[in-house]
Amino acid sequence: MIALPDIQSSNARITTSLSEGSVALFVGGTSGVGEITLKQFASHTKRPRIYFVGRSQEAGTRIATECKTMNPEGEYIFIPADASLIRVVDEVSRGAGGHEGQIDTTDLEARKASIPFYRGHITSMTTLALEHLAEQAPTVSFINVHPGIVKSGVLRETDNLRMWVVWIVLLLLGRWVYVPEAESAERHLFLLTSAMYPASHGEDAEVSVPEGMSVARGADGSRGSGVYSMLWTGESPDNAVQALAGLRAHGIGEVVWRYTESQFKRITGVESI
Repeated sequence: MIALPDIQSSNARITTSLSEGSVALFVGGTSGVGEITLKQFASHTKRPRIYFVGRSQEAGTRIATECKTMNPEGEYIFIPADASLIRVVDEVSRGAGGHEGQIDTTDLEARKASIPFYRGHITSMTTLALEHLAEQAPTVSFINVHPGIVKSGVLRETDNLRMWVVWIVLLLLGRWVYVPEAESAERHLFLLTSAMYPASHGEDAEVSVPEGMSVARGADGSRGSGVYSMLWTGESPDNAVQALAGLRAHGIGEVVWRYTESQFKRITGVESI
């Protein structure tokens, strides 16, 4: 685990390491991890321009006001939209890593998946899709991170058996397993800004790697690969790297991408992403 004091020390150097006018987009930025990370970014950067997407205009107005109070020189633009709808994501763009497992190619939507299988299935699909995107945008760093168990609004619209089970477990045990919000925000800001997680190509524009540490291992097992599958601790587990290697060997990455494009085409009518 990367120690929290080391992360806080790195975040303290953001103001002097990043250029003024940094631009950030937070999708799902009106609650939970998105909101607390957005606020950390606002408080640590010079003259930031932050776009954030969410469904609640009331929450958007509140967060913009709070950010303006923390950093009056920043610009905070709320975009009201339901980012859970793919066609809306496409419109907006114009205006849980570390737990990879096997993928059932006969049920890519995981409609029949058991609860234990579901997490690995979805996480692997996400990371493999990010690897495809990284090939198209090698100067961008892609991180699929499991945020840990953070008290947020993710369960406010529980609508299936899996989520009900999670809700009940957290209701009973949450107070002993939650990652504190302040720590979660610091750790996610570190992921966003540290040179420990660089893109595969291009010049570093992040905060330098903390002393005594090295560039993180990517999802393919090599350091600085540009795509990272991380636990909330900032580390990449061996089992995730091994699981992904097996999936790549069987060409599952291409299967996942073809399926992803087919769904975008079906919903938006656009030929490719």
